[in-house]
Amino acid sequence: MLTPSPNPVTGGTILVEQLLIQGVDTIFGVPGESYLGVLDAMYPVRDRIKFVITRVENGAANMAETYGKLTGKPGVCMVTRGPGATHASIGIHTAMQDSTPMVVLIGQVGRAMKDREAFQEVDYRAMFGPLAKWVAEIDRAERIPEYIARAFHMAQSGRPGPVVLSLPEDLTSETFDLPPGGLTARPVEPAATTLAAPQPGQIKQAMAMLAKAEKPFVLLGGPSWSDEGITAITRFAEANNLPVGCSFRAQDRFDNRHRNYAGDVGIGINPALNKAVMESDLLLVIGPRLGEMTTGGYTRIKPPRTHQTLIHIHPSDLELGSVYQPDLAIQSGTALAAQALAAEPPVASRGWDDWTAQRHADYLENIQPKPAPGEMNMSEVVAHLNEVLPADALVCNGAGNSTAWLHRHFQYRGFRTQAAPTSGAMGYGVPAAIAASIIYPERDVVAVVGDGCFQMALPEMGTAAQYGATPVLIVVNNSMYGTIRMHQEREYPDRVIGTELVNPDFVALAHSYGWHSERLTKTAEFADAYARAKASGKAALLELIIDPEAITTRQTMSEIRGTSTRR
Repeated sequence: MLTPSPNPVTGGTILVEQLLIQGVDTIFGVPGESYLGVLDAMYPVRDRIKFVITRVENGAANMAETYGKLTGKPGVCMVTRGPGATHASIGIHTAMQDSTPMVVLIGQVGRAMKDREAFQEVDYRAMFGPLAKWVAEIDRAERIPEYIARAFHMAQSGRPGPVVLSLPEDLTSETFDLPPGGLTARPVEPAATTLAAPQPGQIKQAMAMLAKAEKPFVLLGGPSWSDEGITAITRFAEANNLPVGCSFRAQDRFDNRHRNYAGDVGIGINPALNKAVMESDLLLVIGPRLGEMTTGGYTRIKPPRTHQTLIHIHPSDLELGSVYQPDLAIQSGTALAAQALAAEPPVASRGWDDWTAQRHADYLENIQPKPAPGEMNMSEVVAHLNEVLPADALVCNGAGNSTAWLHRHFQYRGFRTQAAPTSGAMGYGVPAAIAASIIYPERDVVAVVGDGCFQMALPEMGTAAQYGATPVLIVVNNSMYGTIRMHQEREYPDRVIGTELVNPDFVALAHSYGWHSERLTKTAEFADAYARAKASGKAALLELIIDPEAITTRQTMSEIRGTSTRR
């Protein structure tokens, strides 16, 4: 703690002290002259706060977002003004859509230069207003403790999300004498997380509604889960023998090997599961916002009033009733709601045991490897990962069709083992995997990324080398932006434009960074190559060449071509 002293302190020193109070141990960023005062203040505590220097600010923001996803604590990103902030906006948007706790510190022009369009000046309140929970600028050094405490509280309370704080350059470098007694009446404490809890009557009402159902379905996802909450919801599902699905890219909320697991409700959904969700007569939704991807463009679950009885549990009152009008809306942290449900006696008489068993049988059939065009079959590659990865492995992905094989065929076994952007942001998988390996160096980390997605984050290979991160990147190379090509072939057949990629030699590039790297063209090569990658003890890249015809997990390019029903 800072104590009253005749020696002046800087705003940067106060800021760094407050970050330590909030438990910050890692900051991801790119250095900039707009916050040199903060960097200088970090020097004396560089053994307590690791500053991970990324190559581009979007990599820093994505790594901070991954930190928040995998730890439940706010990830911290620090970038410079203007262009730096603009680069970081991608990761901030992901944190908002994914409800991930995150604090972003952005350098700003000096206070005397404001509102003159000074060098790299941006109005961050206007820029980030729609992308963050709260955006503010600190204009007085003595208020830094107040702003930092509020930022960390807001980032992780209710529906978590990103908070952006602007730091004028002169604020962090100016010096002043601490007043007698210090800046605060009492020492600042780490920010508390506040969550609503369900009312006992609401939980009993939910159980009464469940008892009347014939084809219930539980849908999990969203924020504010904990290990205790995951355990509780598993007990609840077991006690009532309920089928459980997970929303888009939230597959680690329930053990995918469990007999009650029905699969992921998102892009490329199992047709049998899609039919079951639509046929269900009660949806117990705990955590998901019920956004476009999970609802199939708001057709699988139709707003505003679903034909199913809808019980919607979410931490934010702003989400409940915003699109769907639930039969029962419960504002609550997801883990708290799960524990309350698990404490209730199970339904005395139920008629859905066969319904639940069929949902799991459909899931098991869906994840079986399937034939694919060409000599590299991604479903068999993922099946091998299922066999060899430990239960606590961290599995990351970016965006695009290349990730569909992971979503369909991989079985997540534990909470916080998945890092993937529900925002659908390209360029996420590589920095996510690097951050995961930095945060948890003792755990296996694998990322599946397409060649287009990979190239949006290539520079971060240097970050991995610098900090000794050892992820295994599986680059699925079909020399195109596959998702957009798929849409083109369906909507505008024989008019392909703007989706072809001429790629560099990924293997040579990875080798130049000191990575282990191999190019594979046949499925049979993968098992031994993955073993070599792990045995290398280094970051590794395995480039998998796949047939462009293998555009989705269910249809070939030729089968998709010209099938649009919109024309």
